[in-house]
Formats: sequence, C-alpha cells, structure tokens
Amino acid sequence: MNDSIPAVVLGGTGYVAGELLRLIVQHPHLHLSAAVSESQAGVPIRAVFPNLHDSFGDQAFVPRERLADYISGKVAVFSAAPHGASAALVAETVAAAVERSAELAVVDTSADFRYATAAEYEAVYEQPHGAPDLLDRFACSVPEHLSATPSAFIGHPGCFATAILLAAVPLLTLEFVGPEIYAVGITGSTGSGRKPTPNTHHPFRHANLFAYKPLTHRHAPEVVAVCRALTDTEPALRFVPHSGPFARGIHMTVQAQLISAMSETDVRQALRDFYADHRFVQIVDGTPQLKDVVGSNYCHLGVAVDGDSLVVFSVVDNLVKGAAGGAMQWMNRQLGLDEYAGLDLLGPAWI
Repeated sequence: MNDSIPAVVLGGTGYVAGELLRLIVQHPHLHLSAAVSESQAGVPIRAVFPNLHDSFGDQAFVPRERLADYISGKVAVFSAAPHGASAALVAETVAAAVERSAELAVVDTSADFRYATAAEYEAVYEQPHGAPDLLDRFACSVPEHLSATPSAFIGHPGCFATAILLAAVPLLTLEFVGPEIYAVGITGSTGSGRKPTPNTHHPFRHANLFAYKPLTHRHAPEVVAVCRALTDTEPALRFVPHSGPFARGIHMTVQAQLISAMSETDVRQALRDFYADHRFVQIVDGTPQLKDVVGSNYCHLGVAVDGDSLVVFSVVDNLVKGAAGGAMQWMNRQLGLDEYAGLDLLGPAWI
C-alpha cells in the first residue's frame, strides 16, 4: 500500500459509487482510504455492496464530519453524490486540502460541475449552485475528446451525454453534418439510481418500453454545451430518451444530415481514424449490441448511410463508460498514470 495513492469516494452508497469501489479494488495504483456516506456511516461496505464480498474487509462507510481526516498528501477524490449535494461535498474536500496542504485530483460524476457557469447550471436544475467559486477549476468532457486537461478537476458528462458525445463530436469536428442532430436513447434501470420510484419498480419496468421527458431531458443542454466548447458548433439537438426493460446499458441512435455525399465505408473509416488512439471506442461493422459492452468501459459505434441521411449507433454501459469507468480514465490521467490502468474489464456477454 505504501506506493499506492489513497482514494476517497464521496456519496458512497449509490450504483455509481459501487462501480467506483469495484474499480478501485482492482486498480494497481489506488487503494480506498474512505467511502463517505451520511446515511450509512459506520456500516461495513460489504453490507451495502455484497457483490464486493470481502474486498474491503471490515472497512465501513465514514461520516461526513470525518472527511477531512482522510485528506492528506496526494489524494484521488471521486464524487458520486447526487447533483445538488455533490458541490458542497467537493467544496468541503477542497477546503480541507487547502488547510492541510494536500494535493487533490478530483472527478465529479454528478451534474454539479458540468457547466461553465452557475447560471447555466441553475437554468437546467432550477436550484442555486452549491460551489460556484469552484466552477472555473473544472472541465467537462469524455476523456477521448480532450487531449489535455485545462484545469485540475473534471466534471464527467452524464451517461446519456457520454453516449451522444462519442457519436456527435467527431461528426461536428470533421464537419460531416450540419447542426441539426436527432438522438433517441434507451437506458437501463440503473440509470435512475438506487432509490426505487414508480417508473423504476421492476414489475413496471419489466417487458416494458416508454419514452420520458421527450425533447426536455436535462442531458441535452449539457451535450450542446460540451459540443460548443469542443467544436465551435452549437448543435440543435432533439433528444428523446426511453426507459428499457434491462438493468445496465445505453443504446443511442444519433441521426443527422450529411453536408457532402459520403459512403458508409468512408464514414466508418473516418471514425476509426478519429478514435485511433483511444482503444475504449471501437467502430464495428453492422449495428452494435449492448451485450458486447455491458460491464466494460468500451463504447461501440456503428454507422448507416442512405443518401444524405447518416445514423451513428452508440452503445455503452451507463455505470462504467457513462460514469465510473470514464471517471477512472480521467483520474488516471490526472494522476499521471496509464489512462487504462484498472479498466481492462471484459463484459460478461450472457446476462
């Protein structure tokens, strides 16, 4: 443990937190220093996440008031707290680091640091931002789209946003399509969080498929903001999300109009070239399938072209590539480690 970096997980009892803990225990250069939870303080981690078995022994969740005790030296901080709560926790952590002269790397998987200004955040989430003074220290992008981090900390895009961005950013960057983009996404029930609601209750979700928040989902303005920052193009995004009858994964269909005539083969090769240095994004022949990526940190993209109509299919695991896995990629990069460290996860396929 002496040569490994301590990791702290804030808001440690949700699905994304459970995935972060799973990744940390398998990571060659990290060890869990503390998982912070107000609701489960003192409860052993294995009692909340039985799938982790004895990975953390008798280690228990730490109460928020003890957070500062774990901020010393170099610390990898992941926040998996809900939006609206994460910013305050991150602010407390940063304050503790200043007081103790600690060196932090921070990745937030909530929505609290995905926007450049408090006004943008408040327009979407209709509540005051919990730490507006920290916003200029954060950047928001998937790892494949920023070669260097312009700030010390990262706000990871949402799971739907990740799936759309991996398809849309190269199309806009390469100027293959105009700004009109249509996206239809289907997500598993874990995307709704651990706390059950009427629409995520298994008898309702099983063998069912339905749209929700059509054209008004909060990840749409997030995608627009990231695309604008990365490509200097502000897309007109029409996004319709759906709830699927499965637990994990997102299947996204992104459609746009080609500016110039291109074949399906040409588009596919251009995407392969675009992601040539990023092994977690693979361009497949035909249409990608969820079973090939669920449980892993991979994104599979597929292409279809008919005349000037272009479709890019994007599939990811919402909890891994869309949250914890992407966050770990960023953390590896911030810490100067191999970006892929601890992420060679192979999906089980038959689930």
